[in-house]
Amino acid sequence: MDKTQVIEQAKAHFAQLLSDQLDRAERLENAAAPKDYTKLDKIVVGLCPGDGIGPIIMKETRRVLEKLLADELASGRVVLKDIEGLTIENRMAQGKAIPDDVLAELKKCDVILKAPTETPNGGTMESANVTMRRELDLYANVRPVSVPDEGIEWMFYRENTEGEYALGSKGVEVPGLLCMDFKVTTWAGTRRIARAAFEYAKKNGKTSVAIVTKANVMKKTDGNFSRICHEVAADYPGIKAEDWYMDIMTANLIKKDRRNQFQVFVLPNLYGDILTDEAAEIQGGVGTAGSANIGDQYAMFEAIHGSAPRMIEEGRGDYANPSSLIKASEMMLRHIGLTEKADKLAEALSICCDKEKAVVITNNKDGASCREFGDYVISKL
Repeated sequence: MDKTQVIEQAKAHFAQLLSDQLDRAERLENAAAPKDYTKLDKIVVGLCPGDGIGPIIMKETRRVLEKLLADELASGRVVLKDIEGLTIENRMAQGKAIPDDVLAELKKCDVILKAPTETPNGGTMESANVTMRRELDLYANVRPVSVPDEGIEWMFYRENTEGEYALGSKGVEVPGLLCMDFKVTTWAGTRRIARAAFEYAKKNGKTSVAIVTKANVMKKTDGNFSRICHEVAADYPGIKAEDWYMDIMTANLIKKDRRNQFQVFVLPNLYGDILTDEAAEIQGGVGTAGSANIGDQYAMFEAIHGSAPRMIEEGRGDYANPSSLIKASEMMLRHIGLTEKADKLAEALSICCDKEKAVVITNNKDGASCREFGDYVISKL
């Protein structure tokens, strides 16, 4: 190994990454005003079926939306646009997390409803989700978790475009010796996710926001994330900002006498990925949770579970649970201002998943099929 050559190559690589991130930070400081969906004559909803069980659960979710939005679709106020090409086969064939033609179609939409997509292990191809969040600047991953019997009403604001995931496929490797990845925190990126969390708390009568980091270890990135969140908190005097370390917070969420005291969380990308999956499991599993990815110009809503290729291989695909993607649809409707429709869908889901439970999805052939669950939800609309 020529150590000098390795270092020079790494320096050039890092210089380009740093230059790109400085350019990005400047763009964030001069971002355009957020889109006002209430002023749009037409809202285009892109439907991405993904792969694995994705097309199966998307089909049922589309049927639910067609029933619920019959008037809006007939008038042209809402348009459902099918976007193909986000399959693992097409992405691998083109060598891109999101092929150029697919990305162009996504950018013609106002909001996107996305079913799961598979991410290859190893190699350099990043997640389609990570790419979409970056390309559409979907900086806020918003996930609600509700367990009424325990008094749990959590809302998570996970920074979505920075942290470890921003450059997760662009690290440095010295084969057989070592490898390094990079973590990014910008002032503007942190301010906007903190502002989103505190605005939600203010509008919904919440009294505390938990800032979750490892600022005691990651002193530059997490340290500044915490500092900036507290600066934003100063504009919300009625809301308490509390620092928590990630490892302690994961423990707190399994303490039944403690966890219902939390309300709103704001946290960097990787920690948010971990903690929201833990929270979803407390709610009943990742299959029960929807997820919103919010930006100023676009928004993407998705099921938070994977594409489950094993279910397809084992012939169980038709028994996949569509409730997570349907829940994501409810969040989407709320985001674009169709609150009454969102409330109607939320009530139908509550009846189907919590009250009646007349149709039970098990993800196996001993339970109801995805189609049967779709019929069940539609019957309650």
